[in-house]
Amino acid sequence: MEAGLSELDELLLEVSRLSDVAPSTPSELVAHLARLKKVAARWADLLLSVAEVSSSLGEARTAAAVEIAFQRAEQSFVELEIAHSTYQSRRSR
Repeated sequence: MEAGLSELDELLLEVSRLSDVAPSTPSELVAHLARLKKVAARWADLLLSVAEVSSSLGEARTAAAVEIAFQRAEQSFVELEIAHSTYQSRRSR
């Protein structure tokens, strides 16, 4: 982690780097999907920690909303994992 940046700041920086260059070759797409998976996993982890904090502070509605956001982020990670592994396995045939 870069000095002075929070985990969220680091994640936002990584997302901005991803959007700078679109993949133009199969190997770049594999690498791009791998990075997207990593970002999705980190995002889900951050949302889970916020849901836990919200719940412990007695904010049931907030915690429920963030829990739903976490579930969607987790599903995004799973979908990216499927996309990455499917594409990678088809390339290796």
